[in-house]
Amino acid sequence: MHGIRKVYARRPALLAAAAVFLAICTAMVLTNGSAQAAPPTPPNAEEARTMLGELTEESEGSMDGYDRDKFPHWSDQGDSCDTREAILKRDGEGVETGSDCYPTSGSWESPYDGETWSDPSDVDIDHMIPLAEAWRSGAADWTQDEREGLANDLEVAQLLAVTDNVNQSKSDQDPADWMPPSESYHCTYAQSWVWVKHTYDMTVDSAEKGALEGVLSGC
Repeated sequence: MHGIRKVYARRPALLAAAAVFLAICTAMVLTNGSAQAAPPTPPNAEEARTMLGELTEESEGSMDGYDRDKFPHWSDQGDSCDTREAILKRDGEGVETGSDCYPTSGSWESPYDGETWSDPSDVDIDHMIPLAEAWRSGAADWTQDEREGLANDLEVAQLLAVTDNVNQSKSDQDPADWMPPSESYHCTYAQSWVWVKHTYDMTVDSAEKGALEGVLSGC
């Protein structure tokens, strides 16, 4: 019995040591490039429904004064990468880059339609909340630094590598008018949309809110 007690007494220390070892191994794997990062995981459906209820509901603002240049994007992310290149590295498989960070090989599976591409020129980086939609939802009153933060945010699910023509079909539409062709992605899309709007305290119009509620109720 005394031997068993000694083992259990040492168990927290053993677990702590194992956790440190695992963290070191994980860091080594990521450093060596043998594991891929991934887009941030959005809150689950229940959390997203709560967030949606906390958003201010009001009609969209006007487009007066809007210009994409008021949302500086593809900013420097370090290691010679701009935001677009950082997302291509994060969201692709087997991505290799030149010294300028532009991909020289790799493949990208678009979550919006399930298509896979090997040429980065076939891939767009979608802003989950389109910049024009953000402008109409409160960003017209932000500083340019705040708008640049949204346009380059890697911490929430605001940026995704997707099929270029699918992204172009989305344009600046909200979920009341557009959802990804792949229905299996609708829950993740709605959860991500709400997460970004909630993070940036953007407004939501009634049709948009109703569409999001409809999707989230089935998740």
